[in-house]
Amino acid sequence: MDTHTPSAPVPTSPRCCIAGGGPAGMVLGLLLARAGVPVVVLEKHLDFLRDFRGDTVHPSTLEVLHELGLLDAFLQRPHNRIEELRGTYEGRSVTIADFRRLPTHARFLVLMPQWEFLDFMCDEARRYPGFELWTDAEATGLLQDKGRVNGVKVRVGARSPDSGGPKDIELHASLIVAADGRHSTLRDAAALPHISYGAPIDVLWMRIPKLPGDPEATGGHIAAGRLLVTLNRDDYWQCAFVIRKGGRAELQSRGIAAFHAEIARIAPFFAARLPEALPDWEAVKLLEVTVDRVESWSCPGLLCIGDAAHAMSPVGGVGINLAVQDAVAAANLLAASLAGNATDKEIDTLLPQLQRRREWPVRVTQAAQRLVQDRVLMPVLSRKAAAAASTAPRPMPLPLRLLGRWPWLRTLPARAVGIGVRPEHVQSPRK
Repeated sequence: MDTHTPSAPVPTSPRCCIAGGGPAGMVLGLLLARAGVPVVVLEKHLDFLRDFRGDTVHPSTLEVLHELGLLDAFLQRPHNRIEELRGTYEGRSVTIADFRRLPTHARFLVLMPQWEFLDFMCDEARRYPGFELWTDAEATGLLQDKGRVNGVKVRVGARSPDSGGPKDIELHASLIVAADGRHSTLRDAAALPHISYGAPIDVLWMRIPKLPGDPEATGGHIAAGRLLVTLNRDDYWQCAFVIRKGGRAELQSRGIAAFHAEIARIAPFFAARLPEALPDWEAVKLLEVTVDRVESWSCPGLLCIGDAAHAMSPVGGVGINLAVQDAVAAANLLAASLAGNATDKEIDTLLPQLQRRREWPVRVTQAAQRLVQDRVLMPVLSRKAAAAASTAPRPMPLPLRLLGRWPWLRTLPARAVGIGVRPEHVQSPRK
């Protein structure tokens, strides 16, 4: 990844500055640069190499890559194709979603480490002369003039040992895009209020080595009141262990060996390798689940997209793909104006249209996620004590029985997860 870390003073005068080098920021940066817009993307870390980030690339995102003519090149990167999602319930296997019937060019999910996805988007964006990625560059605040956001405060060099120490610089642009995640600094700096729905669950992420003889399927395992999701990454499993909100301390109090026993009860094939794979709690990372939405996604000069506008539950793994849909819709709406001679006032009049376009899909998806959390996940976790005291197999829930009996039903969850509500298509121009 060819990157650039600036040193003050900065002569660059981009038309658009995007804070956040995640999926939303990188896709929007590529689409704007493709349309001829001078754009700077700020990434606060030195690179994209951070594990336990969402790594499911869904058919809706693959369709965007197809429309850009990039799908074949993208699939040259290391990845796993998932044509169906399977689960086990008390040892009984069932297919939950079948992507092979979707009306898309790529009828499968792709499991790819997020740094590979971001590197690919960066490589493609750098083909256009107006694109710059600044690493070790963290957006720390907003610049304003007469009530309008017209720039961003940036701290550079805080993480590089060769930078000579951190420096604070100012970067001005006609539009600032906050794509800096669920704890967005820029959203908070603009004092944009948000609605929090809370969440009854948290997730513990971990890596467990993959050995010959392991099952190949990516999916979920439910047993004895516990839920474990396993993502096949060829030589290891990325695993998500679902717990009640705030339940990590209680787990830790019982010791790491008791946690090993919890996992082994759900996935017995992991048992022998857990002491080496998870020697202590440092190997287990907490994802605090939040579900929220900003009441207004924009103010003059500033636009929020992705998790900065709406934090999603990990249910369905759709967060990355909702963020990409935001980016595509934002480029469709703004690219021509930003590439042309539109005034700041004219740009500001466009910003609320993105929320009108994307808020309904977000509301529907979040409602579905909350329903799954409350009606599926919490009842499973609540059965833990009863399940521990009983050895009798529990009947498979009705939805799983129906999916097992009528294969055509598996297209419904595949469509909900793989395509979602109101998928976006690339309409922004290419210069």
